[in-house]
Amino acid sequence: MKDIRFAKFVVFVNGAVPLTLLLWDAFHHELGANPVNFAIRTTGMLTLVCLFLSLLVTPVRKITGWNWLIFSRRTLGLYAFAYGCTHFLLFYGLDRSFSLASTFAEMLKRKYLFVGITGLLLMVPLAATSTNAMIKRLGGPRWRALHRLVYLAAMAGVLHYYMLVKADVRQPLAFAAGLALLLGFRLVAYWRRPKAPQVAGVAKPKLWSGPLRVERIVQETPEVRTFRLVSPDGGRLPFDYQAGQYLILSLPIDGKKVTRTYTIASSPARPAYCELTIKREEQGLASRHLHDNVRDGDLLAVSAPAGRFTFDEAQAKSVVLIAGGVGITPLMAILRYLTDVNWKGDIHFLYCAKTPRDIIFRQELEDLQSRFPNLRLVVTLTRANGNDWTGRKGRIAGDLLRQTIPNLAAQPVFICGPTPMMEPTIQLLREQGVPGEQIRSEAFLAMKRPGAGQAASGVEASPAISLAMAGASAPDLDIDQSGPPTVTFARSAKRALLSQEKTLLELSEQAGLNIDYECRSGVCGRCKTKLLAGSVTMEVQDALDDADKANNLILLCQAKSTDHVTIEA
Repeated sequence: MKDIRFAKFVVFVNGAVPLTLLLWDAFHHELGANPVNFAIRTTGMLTLVCLFLSLLVTPVRKITGWNWLIFSRRTLGLYAFAYGCTHFLLFYGLDRSFSLASTFAEMLKRKYLFVGITGLLLMVPLAATSTNAMIKRLGGPRWRALHRLVYLAAMAGVLHYYMLVKADVRQPLAFAAGLALLLGFRLVAYWRRPKAPQVAGVAKPKLWSGPLRVERIVQETPEVRTFRLVSPDGGRLPFDYQAGQYLILSLPIDGKKVTRTYTIASSPARPAYCELTIKREEQGLASRHLHDNVRDGDLLAVSAPAGRFTFDEAQAKSVVLIAGGVGITPLMAILRYLTDVNWKGDIHFLYCAKTPRDIIFRQELEDLQSRFPNLRLVVTLTRANGNDWTGRKGRIAGDLLRQTIPNLAAQPVFICGPTPMMEPTIQLLREQGVPGEQIRSEAFLAMKRPGAGQAASGVEASPAISLAMAGASAPDLDIDQSGPPTVTFARSAKRALLSQEKTLLELSEQAGLNIDYECRSGVCGRCKTKLLAGSVTMEVQDALDDADKANNLILLCQAKSTDHVTIEA
């Protein structure tokens, strides 16, 4: 079933059929000898059925790969709440004659009534937060945590049914068995899910959003500043992170919200603060704003942490860190952490900059080299002259790698920098025998191929995903390539004018599409959609794995474009 709107319509219509039949039978006086009891029992059963069907969506979706099922979950949940309310109102109105005193006395007398009303009350916050607006307001993690109450509501419903039945308990036991299977599936899925590599001594990171205060700004070079961020209350940071991860900043610029990602340059072993080291770019809207307008004491809206460019020191005896320009930031975080915990492995740090004044963290690097004999630091400059620099000169070359890094092919290599530096260096590493799986790269300039890296360094950019049909099929839509750039939503047969400031998710909402999402930060993956034609840029791609990228999936909450694009939505 490929038409999501039609799928929603089918679920909505079928959910209303039982109530329609019940009303029809009631109108024709065909509810049996005890119509009130029959109506109460039927609506109670429908509540459980809809509740269980909503719980069944996730397992079936994961087993079959039918992602369109996700759109039926909320509808089924709302039907469960509606039938539950009808179940209670029938009891309250027809059995208790709308008497609060009588209803309360009956609940105290019959425990199954108390259990049942408890289950219904647990469903109230679920129904109240079932809209996209509430998901956005609560945030993905909090919304998901709240909606786990559905399992408690289901337990209360099953127990209510079991306590109500006097003799034949086969049906409530069947519901109990089904609920046990669903809970078992969720537990197995939880324990079997891939675990992110974890740095020793650092708790597993979780996405957090809120304000951080700028405590101090340090001028590193003429174009680079470090912004130290602390918790507004003066305590430790409200999140844990791994060295090499980044923050997501939401900056108010000229009346608009601008989102950018910047690598954390500090060590996670120092939880009282985190630091962003950012280069001011003349064409960089956010970097210019941070350099020109942000001052000590200002509050910045932050989501953190994100990123997979991390090193697990427990799995290696040595590491090679290669940086270019402001791409040093994630590698400096790794170096700072390894020296903070007094890691005994060999650290080979190779840094390429333009001139002596462009060497970021120069004094600190020299201090660390003098204090830690396992750190081998090599700095090479591309535009230095003999008067101000007596060290190595030139770009990173094969000879430099062979001379400075022994046994290179046997070590994990982390590399970050601008594309013109990274691509030839990665090729050099492969020529030196380094296996591809041992090379971890992160770029901070727009990439021309999918999966080349994460935009998360000290300058602002967006990795580009350029895909032209690539084995995908789309409806035969006549797209006028000569007009203003548009996004075409293939399934919905709708189009919208592209905007440099708006994501495809925002444009889909303007076009009236109801695309599911949660975090809007590129982390949860709920808004994954197939790119059928055109190219997009994404600042955050954490929710995409290699299989997703191979299948041309993008994150609508992050994807932007200035060219004609077609997506499967």
